[in-house]
Amino acid sequence: MINKFGKYIFVVLLILGIGYNAFAQGGRMPMQNFRQGSFNRPDNQAFKQQPGLKKVQVIKENFISRQLALTPEQSERFLPLYRQYQQESGNIRHLKRLNNSDAQANGADQVNKDLYYERQLVDIRQRYTEEFLKIMPPEKVSLIFKSERAFNDEVIRQLNERNVPPSGN
Repeated sequence: MINKFGKYIFVVLLILGIGYNAFAQGGRMPMQNFRQGSFNRPDNQAFKQQPGLKKVQVIKENFISRQLALTPEQSERFLPLYRQYQQESGNIRHLKRLNNSDAQANGADQVNKDLYYERQLVDIRQRYTEEFLKIMPPEKVSLIFKSERAFNDEVIRQLNERNVPPSGN
């Protein structure tokens, strides 16, 4: 099981490394070119044009599905709903990052928007938690969010290990 997980992490890291190099070559990140409103549409072309992001999403979905030990029926109902959850929360997180960027003026408006985005994230999670509970028991629903954190923590750990300079010159 560790070897399979290691392979998935390696693929994620490879994709992230390629993406990092691509961004470094351009001088500025492509996300800065989007208007704030364009990210609200679920059919956003920015995500469709990034196959690396799609691959990471598939790896994450597979990881979470294995952690949850879903039946085929549960998996068939859960995965489309989970993708919607990821899309909606990802859109809000993107808007929140834009709001907190250096391009935005600091002040009450920025603070209020930040709080608004936080409330939206909580509302999305609450709504989808209720939907997930219609598919699986509460123990498995709780495991969804724990598995997401475990996946993200492992990716960050792997990235940090790769960025440690070799010692002992």
